[in-house]
Amino acid sequence: MKVTVIDYGLSNLRSVQNAFAHCGAETLLTSSPADVRAAEALVLPGVGAFRDGMAGLERLGLVDVIRQKAAEGTPLLGICLGMQMLFDESEEFGTYPGLGLIPGRVVKIPDTDVQGHPQKVPHISWDPLFPAGGHADFAGTVLAEVTPGQECYFIHSYEAKPADEADRLADTRYGGRSVCAVAAHGPVVGCQFHPEKSGPVGLSIISQFINICQK
Repeated sequence: MKVTVIDYGLSNLRSVQNAFAHCGAETLLTSSPADVRAAEALVLPGVGAFRDGMAGLERLGLVDVIRQKAAEGTPLLGICLGMQMLFDESEEFGTYPGLGLIPGRVVKIPDTDVQGHPQKVPHISWDPLFPAGGHADFAGTVLAEVTPGQECYFIHSYEAKPADEADRLADTRYGGRSVCAVAAHGPVVGCQFHPEKSGPVGLSIISQFINICQK
């Protein structure tokens, strides 16, 4: 199985490639629209600001081809910033359009918790995953091998808000609020945390994504 990892200049690419290799997948690191167009499966990693990430995709001519591949049913995994760019828009440093593959928007994590006390932003911690969006468990999803309550590594200042609750696969909790941890719409899945940095739990998610790609 070959997974195409999209390089647009804002990614921790080596750790992503190493995690997929550990799970038995060959990876192709590329910035080429032709390579993306030919891909069997896509990964959109990312760290940094939403506007810079979208500008990088635009500069390389990747926006339309990513949208086309998703429309054709090609599996796509977005990680951290890559997950946020799957949504319609973000309010980070202004309002900027995203890829529009998962309906919804990206907003700032509040500076206070539900009791009004100051909380640290960015949210940086290991936190548990729980079924969300009306899902009773993780069966049949990229999280199928995850036990609710197992933890993954988060580092982010903005959070995704899916327009359709059914697109929420998993939430975590921060400051007493539910935060979308995993969202999916059709063949497109986004993880707000870093599965490649989340130990055995994260590797199980990557392995399950590879299994889904092979079906």
